[in-house]
Amino acid sequence: MSSEPVMLFKKPSYPINKSLLEYLERFDRLSKVSIFYDDLLRFSGSVNVYDKNDEDTLWIRVYYNEFERQEIDLTLKKIYSLLHSDGNLGILKFLNVDSIDYCTFGNSKPFRIKVRNILNDNYTHFYIKKADASRIYGLELEHILSPDKINFLVYNDTLIEEHIMGIPGDVFIKTLLADCTEIEKSQIAKEFVKFNERCMIRLLGDMRSYNYVIVPTHDFDHVVYKIRAIDFDQQCYEGNFKVYRPQFFKENYPMVKLVKDKLQNSSIEQYKDEERAVLAKRIHSAENRIKRLLQIMGDDVIAPEEHLKQLQLELYRYTNDLNFKKAKSMGNIMSAAFEFITRNFKNANLFKTGF
Repeated sequence: MSSEPVMLFKKPSYPINKSLLEYLERFDRLSKVSIFYDDLLRFSGSVNVYDKNDEDTLWIRVYYNEFERQEIDLTLKKIYSLLHSDGNLGILKFLNVDSIDYCTFGNSKPFRIKVRNILNDNYTHFYIKKADASRIYGLELEHILSPDKINFLVYNDTLIEEHIMGIPGDVFIKTLLADCTEIEKSQIAKEFVKFNERCMIRLLGDMRSYNYVIVPTHDFDHVVYKIRAIDFDQQCYEGNFKVYRPQFFKENYPMVKLVKDKLQNSSIEQYKDEERAVLAKRIHSAENRIKRLLQIMGDDVIAPEEHLKQLQLELYRYTNDLNFKKAKSMGNIMSAAFEFITRNFKNANLFKTGF
């Protein structure tokens, strides 16, 4: 396994430009309910949140004065109804905001909202963060190109994301992977190869084990595992190409070892080919939407110039495709990557991930 990619600086938040706002409005991504991330920062106190093993989760549970809490609760319930029932206000009387947690680590410092249906005690979460253009591009690309759809809303400089259910990758690796059957391990290895390929092609970075989840699904007499990204902060930002390849992070070494132990090289190439083919078909089927998004992205600035130049050079050396060298923005690099994959997805020797 090669040396781990290094990310030296905290990623800044990039503003949403007018063209991106128009795109979000066109595809019903704008919130009709006014909500500001900064309003939630005005909490009057907090307590630490511990997990079932009494270990500090690094989240804090925040509380507000009585007047502000009533207004905040009503707004959050309206946001929930927008995310899950198209803004139907009739359900508000059946909802309760059980908790508002604030994350004290990471780049986006999100609020996690727990909303419960008082009729049956079912509950779900969603997150409120500072809106960031590169994260929004990442969410849109995930929605269009991944096997799973994702729901989010934007209000001015505030981003609302639905919760993606699954077992955090680091927790799964630490507590559950060893107990999987040999067949399940082979299936997980296959999924990691596909996940690695998908992240690399669409330039979604920093997929360390705590930035994705494992989703088990019971199917007849066995369990099928899928891998889903849950953090889209590092979309087209870093210049180091390795950042976009999950296999190079030390946190993912158990998964990489699983691939080497369970899959032959021919199988690895087959699964990469399958993922490239599926991505090429999704790009083709959503051609107009992706073309519009990449045009906006191509005119936007979502990374420092030095990152752009480094990634241009590394991708050109990797593929010998001059389109990467000619790219003038991270959006142009993304366009070049999609053109490359749609042009060459039938060739099993392209975009090798080097397991």
